[in-house]
Amino acid sequence: MTLSSGTATAADYDLDVGHSFVQFRIQHLGYSWLYGRFNTFTGSFSYDEADSSANMINLEIDTASVDTNHAKRDDHLRSADFLDVAKHPTASFKSTGYSGSDAEGVLEGELTLMGVTKPVKIDVRKMGAGPDPWGGERVGFEGTTVINRKDFGMAKTLGPKGWELEMTLGIEGIKKK
Repeated sequence: MTLSSGTATAADYDLDVGHSFVQFRIQHLGYSWLYGRFNTFTGSFSYDEADSSANMINLEIDTASVDTNHAKRDDHLRSADFLDVAKHPTASFKSTGYSGSDAEGVLEGELTLMGVTKPVKIDVRKMGAGPDPWGGERVGFEGTTVINRKDFGMAKTLGPKGWELEMTLGIEGIKKK
């Protein structure tokens, strides 16, 4: 999938998963924040500094890799009450458009979670770009979004403030040669 115009020259990047992350936080009973992450994911993206309309990303997340630093809770999150990883082993995000500048903007796309696909918007900020010590080129971004768990079929309650799930993505890519 590309979103480029006829003159765009977007460069393709492989996700450096060792320097990227997919994290979340959610309120537990309205008393505290529960933080977690997904440890296993893959992806690639295209980036054009001169024509941001050509920017796009595809991510695939292994839902069984959910990690909140508590094994019993993680097992519960993998169950049918939440992620139902037996039926839905992956979640994905595929961008459909980008608006904004090279420095920051909004990435629109489709998030598929638990077999349900919904449009989402991710606020994106470029962290930096340039050569790395090994002769390659890198670029990094941070993005945030909020989704409602009910929209994706997660009906298990975590209290009145536990429906909104905040996600933060830190993406670093290595330019393909």
